Formats: sequence, structure tokens, C-alpha cells
Amino acid sequence: MAQQDDVFKKIVSHAKEYGFVFQSSEIYDGLSAVYDYGQNGVELKNNIKRYWWEAMTLLHENIVGIDSAIFMHPTIWKASGHVDAFNDPLIDNRDSKKRYRADVLIEEQLAKYDDKIAKEVAKARKRFGESFDEAMFLQTNGRVAEIAAKRDALHERFAAAMNDNNLDELRQIILDEEIVCPISGTRNWTEVRQFNLMFKTEMGSTADGAMTVYLRPETAQGIFVNYLNVQKTGRMRLPFGIAQIGKAFRNEIVARQFIFRMREFEQMEMQFFVQPGREMEYFAYWKDQRLRWHKALGLGDEKYRYHDHDKLAHYANAATDIEFQMPFGFKEVEGIHSRTNFDLSQHEKFSGKKIQYFDPERNESYTPYVIETSIGVDRMFLSVLCSSYEEQKLEGGDTRVVLHLPEALAPVKCAVMPLVKKDGLPEKAREIVNDLKFDFATHYDEKDSIGKRYRRQDAIGTPFCITVDHQTLEDGTVTLRERDSMQQTRVAIADLHRLIHDRVSLNSLLRKLA
Repeated sequence: MAQQDDVFKKIVSHAKEYGFVFQSSEIYDGLSAVYDYGQNGVELKNNIKRYWWEAMTLLHENIVGIDSAIFMHPTIWKASGHVDAFNDPLIDNRDSKKRYRADVLIEEQLAKYDDKIAKEVAKARKRFGESFDEAMFLQTNGRVAEIAAKRDALHERFAAAMNDNNLDELRQIILDEEIVCPISGTRNWTEVRQFNLMFKTEMGSTADGAMTVYLRPETAQGIFVNYLNVQKTGRMRLPFGIAQIGKAFRNEIVARQFIFRMREFEQMEMQFFVQPGREMEYFAYWKDQRLRWHKALGLGDEKYRYHDHDKLAHYANAATDIEFQMPFGFKEVEGIHSRTNFDLSQHEKFSGKKIQYFDPERNESYTPYVIETSIGVDRMFLSVLCSSYEEQKLEGGDTRVVLHLPEALAPVKCAVMPLVKKDGLPEKAREIVNDLKFDFATHYDEKDSIGKRYRRQDAIGTPFCITVDHQTLEDGTVTLRERDSMQQTRVAIADLHRLIHDRVSLNSLLRKLA
């Protein structure tokens, strides 16, 4: 675990050093759990959003997009349940004065049991070598069985407490498991209490006439209140979906792990409206579709897993997370939920407006059911960054830090470099840049030795480097260097566009999903 923590610290440092992520308001000592994206980070982030958007709206004829406002009528959040039920269970340690989410402390305890089992497996694999049968070992080893029994008992107790919203039981679990504060090392815990996560502000020109409004904690409600507008103006028939990318805000008390949990973040959500009774069919469909979207990036299929919810939200009848293996463990990056008809029914009730769908085939009106896919842009960004980072030892004792970013997502697609800053090479390199820049994010780089320039581009994940030398002026060829293999090949300038496009276009990803 310590080694993984060290790697994560290096990734955070790398993100700042190479213009991916900065602490917000850093010159004023920063603002906790709020971050800014730098020149390379915003490009990577935009490419992730474009991959999601086009996978939704181009590959599905029955999915369209909207962009709803951040400020919404406050009754919307009453109808959705956020005013009354959007809470986290918090607990304080009296000695360190630090505050924690009670459910996260217990989840981390569960993860410790899993880690213990994994260590037992690793030791056995090392001892038995190729003859090791992991499945048999898990079934027959007494030590593993004991740990698994403790883990399962804790899991069952935790799930029951969360479903019953039993705050006293959550605290008792923390005491019984002897969970200590990471700062003080003590078990001097307060009672568990609920804390609402929504930010409030006021809208209006006078204090007396001001209306209390909220910064939206999710983008989904903007889709629900516009669903009938989209359906009618787009002449949409069930099933159909509405996609949206936008900012959301949550007053996270326990915000940590870099950009994994922030107070201002971005979501990519799609609400898919279906006939009642068919929701589980489409729930299974979107579980599969969304996992395929992630795996198409080539970050490693083994790094993903499903996690079914023990406690369902008040609006859901089924929920699954897609978790990704971060340096700090498997964590949620996307949720797929069957939201039933809760949201639309609530908005019809609170608004007094009929927002049902008229089904021409059934010749009747009803409230559709909804399947939601919701992914955090920032968490997706972090999963890509973490899985791409590598410190490589090269022949001759040299080292390099390289980001093996999916080529279609890389912030810079190619860098053009004159070998020297004379003899007409910079001018020729500029010609190539001016030809490629209309289709690819292209850098021109002439500072330092060619080796240092290669390392600089490796560190930001640039898939291709193009070197212009004296031979270029003679025969119109350049050296094309690939990031991952560092292989260099001589190619004609006229072939550059085709060679690069085939590798870096989003089409290469989208065709895997079609």
C-alpha cells in the first residue's frame, strides 16, 4: 500500500509539473478540494468528454443532448428528495478534531480484509509456482476462510445499517471493528450524524425578496424537467435517451484523493426513457454498453469490475457501479441505475403539470421508467492518468517518465521538431505544423537537445514526434517516432496525415463500439 501511495504522489506531482492539474487559487494557499485544469489537462478532459458525447449521440439514433442551467427552481430539489435525503453520515474524532464519513471508514475496513486475502494468495502463489490453484486455495485454506468470514459478517451488518439508515449501528460497527483515526490513532469517536451536501445561495435584488436556490448537486434533474420538451420537439418515441455534460457541486466534508472527490466537478449523464416493465432489460443493456466503452480505451480489462449496490437510493430498484483500480484501490467511476418512474412522477406531483408520455402504439399515456448512466469526468480523467503513468528504465541506464495515454485522448497528437535551429530546418518544420494543425493538436518544439525534447513529449503523452533534418530538405522525408515503442521510421511528409489520423482519430475508438 505504501508503494502505491508513493506512485500516486508522483502522479499528482507529474500532473502539476506538466500542466494537467493545478490547485485552485494556489497563490492564495489554495482552496480545499477544488482544482483547475491546465493547458494539457483541459485538452485531455475535452477529449474524454468528446469520446463520451459522440459514443452516445452519434452511435445511437435515439439519444440526443441538452445543456440545462446550473440554477434551477428550488422546488425541483424538494421533489427529487435532495433537500430531505441528500446526506452523508459523518463522524468526528475528538482527539484529532478531524471529520470522516462513517460509511467510508467501514468500506476501508472491508478493503483491508480483501487486502489480507490478496496477500495470502500472493504468498501461496510464490510458494507453489505454476502448480498454484487459486480457486482451490480460497476454498480450503483455513486462514483465508477465517478472514473471509469476518469480512462477510461485516459486509452484511454494514449493508443492513445503511439500508435502515441506522446511524447508531454505523458508529457501533466502527467501535466493534476497532477502527482508529488515521491522524490521532485513537478510537475516541463522536456520534454519527447526517450532513446535507447541497450548496445554498440567494437569487434576487433585495434581501426581503431573495429566493433560496441551490447549486445543482447533479445534472440529472435538468434532464427530467426538460424530458417532455425534448420528446415533443424531437418527436421522440420510446425508448429514447437524453445526454448532458455539466458542472455539479457538492459540499463534500471529506474531500480527498486529489481530483477523485471534489466540491466542484463535472458529470456526463444520460437518462434513457423506457416503457414500464422493460427497465431491467435496458438496465442490463446499458451495463454492458458502458463497460465496453471503458474497455475500448485499452487501459486493461482486469482493472474494471462491477459493484452491485447493497443500499439502493430512494429512487432506484437496481444499481451497479463500474469500478476502476486506482492506486488507492477499486473506486467508482460510473454508476448505472434503474431510477423507476420516481423522478418524473415527483416532478408531475410537485409542479402540478402533466408530463406523461403518450404512446401511440398503446394509445395511452403513462410515466416512463428511466435507466441512468452517470460518469464523473474528473474521475475518468484520473483513471486515465493513473493507468497511463509509467517510469521506465531504458538500455544504458537511462530512465524516462511516459504517459501511455490512449492516442485518441492525448492532449497533443504530434510534435514537430527541427534537428537544429538553422539551415532552413525550422522553416520546413513550421510548414509541416501549419499543414497538420487543422486536423491534429500539433506542437512545434526546437528548445534543447532532441533527446530532451522526446522526453518532454513522452511526459505529456504525445503519441508521435516528427523530426525534420537535413535529409528532409533533400527527399521530403522525416523521422516519425512512436511514443510507446520509441521506434523511429523514415516516412514521406505526404504520408504523415494518413499515418497519424489512423491512430489518433476518435473513429478508431467509436468503431470498436459500433
